[in-house]
Amino acid sequence: MTTTYELTHLRGLEAETVHVFREVAASFERPALLFSGGKDSAVMLHIATKAFWPAPLPFPVLHIDTGHNFDEVIDFRDRTVRRLGLRLLVGSVQDDIDAGRSVEQPGAGRNRLQTQTLLRSIGEHRFDAVFGGARRDEEKARAKERVFSFRDEFGQWDPRNQRPELWHLYNGRHRKGEHIRVFPLSDWTELDIWQYVLDEGVELPSIYYAHRRTVFERDGMLLATNPHLTPAEDEQPYEATVRFRTVGDTTCTGCVPSTASTVSEVVAEVAAARLTERGATRADDRISEAGMEDRKREGYF
Repeated sequence: MTTTYELTHLRGLEAETVHVFREVAASFERPALLFSGGKDSAVMLHIATKAFWPAPLPFPVLHIDTGHNFDEVIDFRDRTVRRLGLRLLVGSVQDDIDAGRSVEQPGAGRNRLQTQTLLRSIGEHRFDAVFGGARRDEEKARAKERVFSFRDEFGQWDPRNQRPELWHLYNGRHRKGEHIRVFPLSDWTELDIWQYVLDEGVELPSIYYAHRRTVFERDGMLLATNPHLTPAEDEQPYEATVRFRTVGDTTCTGCVPSTASTVSEVVAEVAAARLTERGATRADDRISEAGMEDRKREGYF
């Protein structure tokens, strides 16, 4: 009698992600995990702690802070860091603005300015590998990434000059000054993330679930009023029941009308969605058809 062992879809994805974390820990000297407090980075961190348990996480977590954050997300970030006993490093966009390394444009968000802060943080801490939570279903440019995505000495990405990854074999070779961006969630989708959150009981910031918030409409998106974003004279604010599908800079992250207040309800809602989260709720991705790819070439996440 032959006994076969089969992994479920989610356990297969988890096993791949664990393999990537362990491969990086064995191959690089100074890795770091980008942790914004969003759902993808929360799932990535959850799997990383499982990959090395019962030992502590063998690398720090890094947050590139625009200074325009949702309070709920920063509270969640800090609680998670304390609960897991992590070493949190914060790269501040405001510090780069104050030092003259970045220039803030009036009325524009700070997302693009994160590139300078990210590259500075990588250089200052001499990170040779940085984990990011990007998934290939988010946006077209992200689908061109490898799991091990090479960055040159300027932090730039060339989508036409990436290494093959046949049979899940990864090449982390790099020279001094170069580094690798590592994407352990490359084969995951938004629905996979939420189903995993349901199965594992992963805690997320409360704004991912339905709540009442003052919003206004701009360019077909619902934006939440906050200290960094106020409606124009012709934009009428009103209260609505909404939730966020993704979190980022408060000036460019939209929300969606929703009554999904539990993980199960969000799973059902995401399963029926036909527009990606970034396409539906991230104003900064609408700058051009190739906006994300242009930013990634410069060193963006």
